[in-house]
Amino acid sequence: MPEPTIPYLSKINSPADLRKLSVPELKIVAAELREYLIDTIAKVGGHLGAGLGTVELAIALHYVFNTPDDKLVWDVGHQAYPHKVLTGRRDELHTIRQLGGISGFLKRTESPYDTFGAGHASTAISAALGMAVARDLAGGSFKVVSIVGDGAMTGGMAYEAMNNAGLQKRNMIVILNDNNMSIAPNKWAISNYFTELIAKPSYNRFKSNVWDIAGKLDTVGDRIKVIASRVQEGIKVVITPGILFEALGFRYFGPINGHNLSQLVRILTEVKDLPGPILIHAITRKGKGYKPAELDIQALHGVTPFDKVTGLSPKKPDTAPAYTKVAGRAIVELAERDPCIVGITAAMPDGTGLDQLQQAMPERFFDVGIAEQHAITFAAGLATQGYIPICAIYSTFLQRAFDQIVHDVAIQHLHVVFCLDRAGVVGADGPTHHGVLDIAYLRCIPGMVVMAPKDESELRDMLFTAVSYRGGPIAVRYPRGNGLGVPLKKDFDLLPIGKGEIVRTGRDVAILALGNMVAPSMKAAELLLKDGIDAEVVNMRFAKPVDAELLDALCKRFSYILTVEDHVTSGGFGSAVLEELARIGIQHVRVKVHGIPNEFVEHGTPAELHAMLKLDVPGIASVVKNFFRNLSHASPAATLA
Repeated sequence: MPEPTIPYLSKINSPADLRKLSVPELKIVAAELREYLIDTIAKVGGHLGAGLGTVELAIALHYVFNTPDDKLVWDVGHQAYPHKVLTGRRDELHTIRQLGGISGFLKRTESPYDTFGAGHASTAISAALGMAVARDLAGGSFKVVSIVGDGAMTGGMAYEAMNNAGLQKRNMIVILNDNNMSIAPNKWAISNYFTELIAKPSYNRFKSNVWDIAGKLDTVGDRIKVIASRVQEGIKVVITPGILFEALGFRYFGPINGHNLSQLVRILTEVKDLPGPILIHAITRKGKGYKPAELDIQALHGVTPFDKVTGLSPKKPDTAPAYTKVAGRAIVELAERDPCIVGITAAMPDGTGLDQLQQAMPERFFDVGIAEQHAITFAAGLATQGYIPICAIYSTFLQRAFDQIVHDVAIQHLHVVFCLDRAGVVGADGPTHHGVLDIAYLRCIPGMVVMAPKDESELRDMLFTAVSYRGGPIAVRYPRGNGLGVPLKKDFDLLPIGKGEIVRTGRDVAILALGNMVAPSMKAAELLLKDGIDAEVVNMRFAKPVDAELLDALCKRFSYILTVEDHVTSGGFGSAVLEELARIGIQHVRVKVHGIPNEFVEHGTPAELHAMLKLDVPGIASVVKNFFRNLSHASPAATLA
């Protein structure tokens, strides 16, 4: 990609270059950086709105603090695109979220300025506190700043961290990047004036002097302290929303205009050497400076390539409906039949398809914010009263609520339905978002049922089966993206729990596929015929319980079985097959487990990643061919791909 023609930004290769500029020049940098983000993301896609809202914050932070010696800890990563541009990755921005390109999130191996990897929300304050403690233990003096979005403050972990930071009294700063726009403009002037006043070193020296003098006046001095405290706290409660943060032990400054560079630089300069934990409340606007993103912050949060003038992405040709949309529609249909069904999501109504339930039956839809742990225990409470909660949460985000699934749902045998959207490799968001661990972390839980549909029609049947089930918790995992375009029935079929189906007969080798691996396995079987290998394909449907009866029948007909899954091989579906074969005493069959190796997979399109992992049609065919041809004369054993 050609070097940008923007005069200031093109010369900034590190924050050291930024610090050579005057504050008025920083405003020019902000305008150029915002334009560069829009131009680049319009061509390659990515997360746009959040980064446009943090342009001035990123500039001011790198200008005031001596990064990377001083540590900036960004929560999530959507808001950190400007940070990436300012820290030596400007000319790589066009590769963001692409195979072999830079990550869309923070990544420690990518840059020394990325102090902590982040793809899930609410982690930055905890990580920053850990860095502050490490600094103090080692006798260091660097500054630690975490930048947290207001959405992340719905996560309980953020408050756990703030409570501990307030108790420890470590020197650290939290920037609350608040783009909610809920604070009325007529309060800004007073709040900013008071914030600047209490941030000034002269004010803090005055406060310290009053306390020192009052301390020498015995009883009278105590009364002065009490009166001064009441006056100070009374004013702050009246004109700022910071009483909660003050109660947690933080000194609160704000709200301030997060797009006023002069003010940001001044406030950061004046508070950076103050002792104890500090919270700066910055009001920003998501999509700032780009009208389409300002007007539709949800649509332009994460985007495919789009037209810069209109903000619209080219229309895709008519394709099969997305699994997410099919699931959302099915949940509405099921809720229309059963008044006990409710839907729960953790800040992702559109991403999980539950926006359809929200529109159709708002009283039976619950968005708990970025609070997956609460979502599951909240669902458990509903289940104790006879309701059927459907928790629609991305596979990778449900990891955060493992204990609640075990302790609050499974041990009590409660009927909670888990819809794990984005199961398998998800593409450009990379290892923090790939849903490739869910079978392993759910399958080990006693009483849990885990299933995966081969197509969107079977997804509807599995959702119907899940809400009809009365044996305890039950989970359905399904991938990101479009279905196969199969016809959708008007009604639903009840699937027998733990039963698979043979979808293609063969004589040489059996391919046991789960979920979205069934379709490519069917096509791979057609390829294998050209090599003289006749493969039987089985849609296993259930990772738990595995169909023992079907396995036993297959082992009487085949000496070679290959399992295929879009999941890590350690503890996944293939492991479940091996365990079941061991349980029923099958020893003569050679089994190969094919899936994702036990390592984190980088970002790229799902098609690229499936090809790389040999989980596409040619890849599956080659694995089967090598397994059958090269190992057919070896002694029986179980192997992992």
